[in-house]
Amino acid sequence: MKRPRQTRRALFITLCLLFIVGVLAWPFLKTGREAYDTVIVTRGDIESSVTALGTLQPRQYVDVGAQASGQIKTIHVEVGDEVTEGQLLVEIDPSTQKAKLDASRYAIENLQAQLQEQRALHRLAKQMYQRQLNLAKGGATREEDIQSAQAQVQTTQARIDMFQAQIRQAQASLRSDEAELGYTRIYAPMSGTVVALDAREGQTLNAQQQTPLILRIAKLSPMTVWAEVSEADIGHVSAGMQAYFTTLSGGNRRWNSTVRQILPVPPKPLNEASQGGGSPASSGKSGSARVVLYTVLLDVDNTDQTLMPEMTTQVFFVADHAQDVLLAPIVALQGSTDSQRQTAHVVTPNGKIEQRDIRTGISDRLRVQVLEGLNEGDHLLIGPATGNGG
Repeated sequence: MKRPRQTRRALFITLCLLFIVGVLAWPFLKTGREAYDTVIVTRGDIESSVTALGTLQPRQYVDVGAQASGQIKTIHVEVGDEVTEGQLLVEIDPSTQKAKLDASRYAIENLQAQLQEQRALHRLAKQMYQRQLNLAKGGATREEDIQSAQAQVQTTQARIDMFQAQIRQAQASLRSDEAELGYTRIYAPMSGTVVALDAREGQTLNAQQQTPLILRIAKLSPMTVWAEVSEADIGHVSAGMQAYFTTLSGGNRRWNSTVRQILPVPPKPLNEASQGGGSPASSGKSGSARVVLYTVLLDVDNTDQTLMPEMTTQVFFVADHAQDVLLAPIVALQGSTDSQRQTAHVVTPNGKIEQRDIRTGISDRLRVQVLEGLNEGDHLLIGPATGNGG
């Protein structure tokens, strides 16, 4: 009973040793192309592009503020509401403005009454002066009385002019008070969507020091991508250049656009905003290590309201593209990636290695377009030989 069991154990050990020896010897037994690590020349589409991250913002928007001081009485809209131009948005308590308006009207009435009184005195002064002139024809008055009457006419006329000027000034003040009363009712300056609301009912606004912002209205189509392109790539981007972008929520969808504008000055870092006009040399090592980003603007239609403000985008600026061309992985080429002349090693089916001088076109940093020197289906060597081919 023991001998068959020992026989089976010996057979099992023998098979295991044969398997291990086979695995170790297999690379040395391979012949031809299988002895090399290769990649295949394929045919497809390729594009050369510059990538950047960006943020979506409305192309057109307006911040609605208050020009009148007072307590907010009613807010008629909420964030997300669609509004039309001229729609009532906010009402401010008009009590103070109404009181000022009434005071201006009363002041004008008072001045008009004084003007009427002065006009009556002026008519009387002219009559007295004419009487003095009639008496002077008969030698029945003195010269000084004539001069006094004439001066009284001029004085009353000057007072009439003064009151008329005061009335015009008061009327201008009245128009200002009427406008301020109108400011207590705030209307939409354009049609769009309420995207921000920074005030609450019952809040007191003080428009004397600065214009308080209440809400923001934006048109959500078209939208603008504010892309940040590094200084190393900004030279490859130009106005009118074709581009497309994706969003985290859009899946595989692409939005096509063109470059509208490149802002010539990069945004100033917050930690340098208060340093004045210091020279770059004085910024130290931390300043020299800072990445400089330039802002590039792209507009895109958003009629389906898929895009929303503040969304993050990945932007691709297409410098060049080609369709249905030969493509080879860059890892299989030797030579400078900036040169159109490079070298590749082609492995034939029998394991022979041929060196080829090739001419390349555009690149997407992983693959390169092959213009001359290779054929579709060629196997390119990417590693050292592991067998006897060579």
